[in-house]
Amino acid sequence: MTIDIIFFEPSGQVPNHPSLPVLIYRNAIPAEGEMAPKFETCFSENGWQGTWRNGVFDYQHYHTGAHEVLGIAAGRARLLIGGPDGVELSVNAGDCLVLPAGTGHKRIDASRDFLVVGAYPPGQHPDIQTSPASEAQLQKIALLPIPDTDPVEGENGALKRFWARR
Repeated sequence: MTIDIIFFEPSGQVPNHPSLPVLIYRNAIPAEGEMAPKFETCFSENGWQGTWRNGVFDYQHYHTGAHEVLGIAAGRARLLIGGPDGVELSVNAGDCLVLPAGTGHKRIDASRDFLVVGAYPPGQHPDIQTSPASEAQLQKIALLPIPDTDPVEGENGALKRFWARR
């Protein structure tokens, strides 16, 4: 597994996070067999909850009330992360992204079998935002607690190394 980190500045109506990077885990879980239950178990064992299965919306959006993990359980996709001026990422089954609150994301295209397993830290609840953030929302994003555990690697995972408040 390799882990990439990307910091984003505000982009269009998307605030992105003022201090936390996006974490991209390549080959977080070996792509063999049915992957969705593997991601669900991994996230649950590491304390992340509210697990769901679906895809990624085809419009730019972000969340103010939750950090989000996206495990690619099947297929492949091109995602635009970080708002209109963000980065286009190709993701494949087995990859995983951890998006700090405020991070814009949308699907550009995907294979027909594309499937994502998502989850959130305890006590955090996603909202879907498509408009510019208010001052109150920007404050909420900046002050949202950092999770106690990495959704893939647990207590001593990459999230703890890369998500220190600046």
